[in-house]
Amino acid sequence: MSTFDNPFDPDRKLRAGCVCGQHRSAAEHEQATALHCEPVASEETRYEGVVASAVMRAMFPQDVARRAFLKSVGASTALAALSQFFPLKTATEVFAQAGTPEKKDLKVGFIPITCATPIIMAAPMGFYAKHGLNVEVVKTAGWAVIRDKTINKEYDAAHMLAPMPIAISLGLGANAIPFAVPAIENINGQGIVLATKHKDKRDPKDWKGLKFAIPFDYSMHNYLLRYYLAEAGLDPDTDVQLRSVPPPEMVANLRADNIDGFLAPDNICQRAIYDGVGFMHLLSKEIWDGHPCCSFAASREFITSAPNSFAALTRAIVDATAYASKAENRKQIAEAIAPANYINAPVTVLEQVLTGTYANGLGGVKTDPKRVDFDPFPWQSFAVWMLTQMKRWGQIKGDVDYKAVAEQVYLATDTKKLMTEMGLTPPASAYKSFAVMGKNFDPAKPEDYLASFKIRKAS
Repeated sequence: MSTFDNPFDPDRKLRAGCVCGQHRSAAEHEQATALHCEPVASEETRYEGVVASAVMRAMFPQDVARRAFLKSVGASTALAALSQFFPLKTATEVFAQAGTPEKKDLKVGFIPITCATPIIMAAPMGFYAKHGLNVEVVKTAGWAVIRDKTINKEYDAAHMLAPMPIAISLGLGANAIPFAVPAIENINGQGIVLATKHKDKRDPKDWKGLKFAIPFDYSMHNYLLRYYLAEAGLDPDTDVQLRSVPPPEMVANLRADNIDGFLAPDNICQRAIYDGVGFMHLLSKEIWDGHPCCSFAASREFITSAPNSFAALTRAIVDATAYASKAENRKQIAEAIAPANYINAPVTVLEQVLTGTYANGLGGVKTDPKRVDFDPFPWQSFAVWMLTQMKRWGQIKGDVDYKAVAEQVYLATDTKKLMTEMGLTPPASAYKSFAVMGKNFDPAKPEDYLASFKIRKAS
């Protein structure tokens, strides 16, 4: 899903490529690097590629037709013919000028977990710079700190748990401040880990009285763990203890016997296994395959005061997410995000998370290439599901306008337009159905879904 493919190459699909834009894959890029692969020479050349690619996609939405045309007339003839009917040079100049960031020096906060991979890697791997920005990614201690620093404008934008911008916009736990999500950071990528002493407690029905850590009240971790416990017949508010613990502190708390387990990002899970203090009970994708976890978020105030900066940030994140979605890039990314100023973890731990081949703490090695994945599109049906769980567990009182809130916070329309401009292919709709532990969710019927749960907090 490379943003800057050569649209005049008859042998190339428009949605595959390497980071330099000249090869079909990262592997081909690596092989050619020693010979002649160089980054795009200039911003002008880069914008020319974007504009030309967009025009070719519009003219030939099917790769087969485009390739046949190019093979019959040749790339140079095709470019000359296209230039006669479409002012590529003028369009390139307009495209470049229209997006000049109002503010190029930006601060983006993040929590040191693999969910933040696109936000973190975009700094050392040059994605922010490629989009004209000088971004300082700032390692932050916990989610409340991320929220407060972004609200107080110490950060221009931030890595947030996917439900957090909804909660902030609704005034849950603080004054209501409109926030928005232009991109999801990751899908899947979490797990339930139990302390080694609980190897005989593989049935969640035996977990009554145990203490579990979650990263934050307004988190997918909270909602997925509650869902899993409730499906096993346990009331998460009375049968177990749930504690909010910053992810970087979870392994130490497990080692100290302060908690019996946690549902947390995969690098935290893998670190507990690496340190010999826990084992993987299950991956979060076994609860809901394709669930969102974290998001890239900003206040509406920042979006309206610096729209070009916000758009450039979003393009950089989408670009980095597309690169991270390719399995062949994961080891390179693990090395980029491992240093102390980023995730501060052994490369081998991060590789086990990102490649999906990992030790499970029970003496086995598992392989699941979709253990974590990266897809930036902010599905509004994700937001509707989160709202049902907020209401199910008493975080929201009274009626909820699910559709209005989802569309206010999750910017699917804007992101769809931006992805199209970048030459990517966004989904046709912002809503989709999915299943959580075998139970189908229809985003058009949230109240019916909510009413179907026997275990929930009393209104």
